[in-house]
Amino acid sequence: MNPPDGGSADELPGIAPRLRDLRRNRGLTLEAAAGRAGLSPAHLSRLETGRRQPSLPMLLGLARVYGTTVSELLGEMPPERDAIVRGAPLEGTGGDGGGWLYRQAGGSGRAMQALRVRVPYGTEGDLVRVHPGEEWLYVLDGRLRVVLGETVHDLDPGDSAHFDSLTPHRIAALDLGGARLLFVHTLLQSPTADLCLGGGAHRL
Repeated sequence: MNPPDGGSADELPGIAPRLRDLRRNRGLTLEAAAGRAGLSPAHLSRLETGRRQPSLPMLLGLARVYGTTVSELLGEMPPERDAIVRGAPLEGTGGDGGGWLYRQAGGSGRAMQALRVRVPYGTEGDLVRVHPGEEWLYVLDGRLRVVLGETVHDLDPGDSAHFDSLTPHRIAALDLGGARLLFVHTLLQSPTADLCLGGGAHRL
């Protein structure tokens, strides 16, 4: 017998129990998960029991709620990730990037992004940023000023900072030669979390 929306029950084998298990593993009630995904609890219940097949927009919404990917919801195996990232010259953001240079220093498709960064002197010292997530940085050379809320911290080579990026923060180089650092931040499903480095910045 076909489900009410016309799809056969085995169109997406295994997706119903995966949806149920993911919700339970995240500690979400049917009502809470459905509300975050923009569905009714009854509809989500039918998806979890296989009586309805989810559309792509539903899968995208549920993947965001559960912090996973559509591929995982469908039971597809992710490709093996390369654990090694070879060194390469730093590159600029271009346009209005303010002279920041950076290069990806970690693998892609993970829960955080690692970068090597060069911060030029005198750029964006007054630009305050606030967004979800966490940030960690380690000063390789030069001196760096990190302002967290109303507190000013001047960092020397070997110093590091690890903070909740919902704290209003500013980063600026104190030396004319700029500063070089390692920078790690969490990747979230939010445009504001793409990259907290320079106006118009983009991932490499």
